[in-house]
Amino acid sequence: MKPATTPLAVLVSGGLDSAILLGEACRTRPAVFPLYVRTGSFWEAVEQTYLDHFQQAMACPHLKPLQVLEMPVAELYGEHWSLSGEGVPDAASTDDAVFLPGRNVILLSKALIWCHLHGVPELALAPLASNPFPDATPEFFAGFAKLVSQAIGGCVAVIRPYAEFSKAEVIRRGLEMPLQHTFSCIRPVQGKHCGQCNKCSERQAGFRAAGMADPTAYVD
Repeated sequence: MKPATTPLAVLVSGGLDSAILLGEACRTRPAVFPLYVRTGSFWEAVEQTYLDHFQQAMACPHLKPLQVLEMPVAELYGEHWSLSGEGVPDAASTDDAVFLPGRNVILLSKALIWCHLHGVPELALAPLASNPFPDATPEFFAGFAKLVSQAIGGCVAVIRPYAEFSKAEVIRRGLEMPLQHTFSCIRPVQGKHCGQCNKCSERQAGFRAAGMADPTAYVD
């Protein structure tokens, strides 16, 4: 990320990509505000614990306390696997199996308003070049940011520093970061990565492609 003189908010999940983005932002911005949107997903309690540990390990004067925003989706998703933890897509599933309809609409709407109300001109998030979903296109991000800015009478931009990168390239950028404190699993077991779900498989493949040892504690 290029150095800048303005504060930045980072939409974080605790996963590799957003955690590394948060770490890089702390090196280049005078103030960095991590935003976590809690929707009621099955894995959130474990994920937030990992995120807290990552932030503690990355502590620096520029990193501000985590801001948790509530956007429950139970009335939208019902008994969906992301809420129930039942029938979670496994390592053999396709990317389509883990698509959460409207997720970026849900995450961005409240995060962008938070930025406007707190005088933060940019919100960064970490979709990768391989992201196939309709709410991860350049057109979506630019259009949605413009729409929300119009609605609130402000101007908050969405930036995607990793939009041209693979997961392996991003992991290499976090070589010196405490990546053992990141979390990617959608079926956590006993507070650890299950090692069997779609996202654990993606994480394992990312470390292999990056040529780095995987520091993750898996149950299996």
